[in-house]
Amino acid sequence: MLPRTSRTPRTSEKPRSPRKPWTHAVRALSVLLLTAAATLAPTASASAQTEAAAPSRGWNDFSCKPSAAHPRPVVLVHGTFGNSVDNWLGLAPYLVNRGYCVFSLDYGQLPGVPFFNGLGPIAASAGQLDTYVDRVLAATGAPEADLVGHSQGGMMPRWYLKFLGGAEKVNALVGIAPDNHGTTLLGLTKLLPYFPGAEDFISSTTPGLADQIAGSAFITKLNEGGDTVPGVRYHVIASQYDQVVTPWRSQFLSGPNVTNVLIQDKCALDLSEHVAIGTVDRVTFHEVANALDPAHATPTTCLSVLG
Repeated sequence: MLPRTSRTPRTSEKPRSPRKPWTHAVRALSVLLLTAAATLAPTASASAQTEAAAPSRGWNDFSCKPSAAHPRPVVLVHGTFGNSVDNWLGLAPYLVNRGYCVFSLDYGQLPGVPFFNGLGPIAASAGQLDTYVDRVLAATGAPEADLVGHSQGGMMPRWYLKFLGGAEKVNALVGIAPDNHGTTLLGLTKLLPYFPGAEDFISSTTPGLADQIAGSAFITKLNEGGDTVPGVRYHVIASQYDQVVTPWRSQFLSGPNVTNVLIQDKCALDLSEHVAIGTVDRVTFHEVANALDPAHATPTTCLSVLG
């Protein structure tokens, strides 16, 4: 075996300037936050689909007229990194099969980022929801709509209701795992002050994520003066296994006309976490149907998976 020799630097090589010790940490923390937030959306297996595919599954049909049994159209509001199709491949057909006119929108798009939405400033996203609800009401002839949102989609409409006049056009808001009071992302966001530049990086690249951090200026303004507005029913469905909106109890609202539901109280065997509760959990779907039509609600149990 040949003896090892130490490498002698060439005279032409320049010594590298040392990097600030926290720059790697900022990048690492940002990656962790983005990775954790990415679990807000369902898998992108169907991402190649477009809105044009939705009517073939029975929703986003603007010729649909609400029935006497279900007089209000339902607008589905996707979560962060979601879109109008992928987030609703389970719930939209479930509601259509029960006689609802169902619609879904895309919001919070960033330039050059296809499929993965909900990343823009949330106040601006609420403006997009405002425009879309007006379009749905004009097409259906209904005076009001019901909103069903997953994650950010369950929280963002509250800005629309509170600041953009949405309360006059909405009967009920059903939030599935909504981050109504922000999220700590299992404590990761509490580390941000220790990494100079991390918050600015997230705010500048994905403002929709920054707005959802517990204690952000957006969350603070949203909840000032109370969680609810008069004239709207609120129904929140949460899971104790939620690993994205943490602590999970922060999803619940306080105020009149509020129903807070822990899905494990309906079915102790339901292990749905943040993604599953909004995309595939039929126990949750049954609870959504109850929230949309409380006069004809039936008990939500573990057997609801068969319904």
